[in-house]
Amino acid sequence: METERFTDAASGAPWDAAEGLPREAGARIDHIVVLGLVPPGARVLDIGCGDGSLLALLRDRRGVDGRGIELSREGVNACLSRGLPVIQGDADTDLANYPDGAFDVVILSQTIQATRNPRIVLEHLLRIGRQVVISFPNFGHWRVRAELAFRGRMPVTEIMPEAWYETPNIHHCTIRDFVGLCRLVGARIEKATALDARGRPMRFSMPWWFWNLIGAQGVFLLRRGRPKS
Repeated sequence: METERFTDAASGAPWDAAEGLPREAGARIDHIVVLGLVPPGARVLDIGCGDGSLLALLRDRRGVDGRGIELSREGVNACLSRGLPVIQGDADTDLANYPDGAFDVVILSQTIQATRNPRIVLEHLLRIGRQVVISFPNFGHWRVRAELAFRGRMPVTEIMPEAWYETPNIHHCTIRDFVGLCRLVGARIEKATALDARGRPMRFSMPWWFWNLIGAQGVFLLRRGRPKS
């Protein structure tokens, strides 16, 4: 586990998200990393798409055939103002309505920790999409650990800015926890990276424990495999 490395499934070569990132003024770095994982012209479903900034970036830079699902009315309105085809929906209840293999890529960005049933949601993502891209805040980051260990309080950080009584995050997981969930549901991890507190992708050569300690976010590219027996 601690020495595991990820490779590009197509070439067998190590994948380093820090290399060759496209530049896009004003775009979040995690969105740029996701941009590098989505092939041009793909049919994409962005779940929990917020104001549509990622979906718009994929449309403009990758020419994707994109659709979005967003829970908040404000987010839906923001997406519509960008000309994006988005419906109001809930990842916990609405994904069962989508057929198997309906999309080339399904994206869940900074959302899985806010769902009520992350395992069920992940299983639906793997069923609906040929590939799945997931990003999430890493609650194993050293600042989170230090806040709990030395101050005895739930942390407030750049990536987790809300106080415990206001946060939408109801399932706190670490990068290592998420890898364990992937194994449980049979998700094949094709590519992965961690972003540090400044949003910089960490090098492929760094060991797992370092990702889990220093990484503020995780970004994973998954494909359906075999569930754990």
